[in-house]
Amino acid sequence: MSTTAPAAPGPSQPSRLALYLQLIRWDRPAGWLLLLWPTLSALWIAADGWPGWHLLAVFTLGTVLMRSAGCCVNDVADRDFDRHVQRTAARPVTTGAVSVKEALILGAVLSLVSFGLVLTTNPPTILLSFAALAVAIAYPFAKRVLAMPQAVLGVAFSFGIPMAFAAALGGMEWNLRAVPLSAWALLVANLFWVLAYDTEYAMVDRDDDLKIGLRSSAIALGRWDVPGIMIFYAAYLAMWAGLGLRLGLGRWFLLGIAVAAAQALWHYKLIHRRSRAGCFTAFRSNHWLGFAVFAGTAVDLTLR
Repeated sequence: MSTTAPAAPGPSQPSRLALYLQLIRWDRPAGWLLLLWPTLSALWIAADGWPGWHLLAVFTLGTVLMRSAGCCVNDVADRDFDRHVQRTAARPVTTGAVSVKEALILGAVLSLVSFGLVLTTNPPTILLSFAALAVAIAYPFAKRVLAMPQAVLGVAFSFGIPMAFAAALGGMEWNLRAVPLSAWALLVANLFWVLAYDTEYAMVDRDDDLKIGLRSSAIALGRWDVPGIMIFYAAYLAMWAGLGLRLGLGRWFLLGIAVAAAQALWHYKLIHRRSRAGCFTAFRSNHWLGFAVFAGTAVDLTLR
């Protein structure tokens, strides 16, 4: 009779669903909230208040789906780089737990479901959705050629703004005439916010990115990274405030801007020493800054 003890069971492997949820960052909602708040702010402005359940559902679900699809594309494009970066080395595509084919299929399915939502709106919104998809796909590759690829991300993360205006104001013609210049101006203003928070994010990975040859705004700005971030915050808030006032928003909107500005000052305290932990905390907290602007916008339009 053998006295050999049975081998201890190894750690259980995560299910396919768990791996897919990890791939799309399901446990990190800050990513899609950063897209959602400026989109909803634009939707409220374009609709002059409550936009209705249909458009609210389309843009909320569409934001979650497209951010998830973007994670799939990004992780496939960066899989050879991510293994050299402390923060990303355990991503499922990088480790091989999810294949490139699986990730791309998942991203395509999520994009198609999102496009199905867009089809329930109108032709101008559908036209803009193609441009939004193209920019989202281009971003992961911009890190190889542009000194500040965060500018491309800024466009991708701000494209919900003209789409919201198109959905609320556009007719049934296949053109973009219904999208006012103010929508594009808000997109440009929001781009500065993306530059601010994604530079904080890039500061976390700067040492690793320098070793492997990737580019980022944190590297491009060098010792001017912290001043640059604060200038980006100031430009975003000043432009958004000015545009909001021109569009008829008032004191509650300005209160939201003031709360957002206070958060930006708090971020300076988090990042001025350039610690990884502080910069990552600042990045992950940015959705509250966006929420403050949205809340001020929504309350102002409701109480006017």
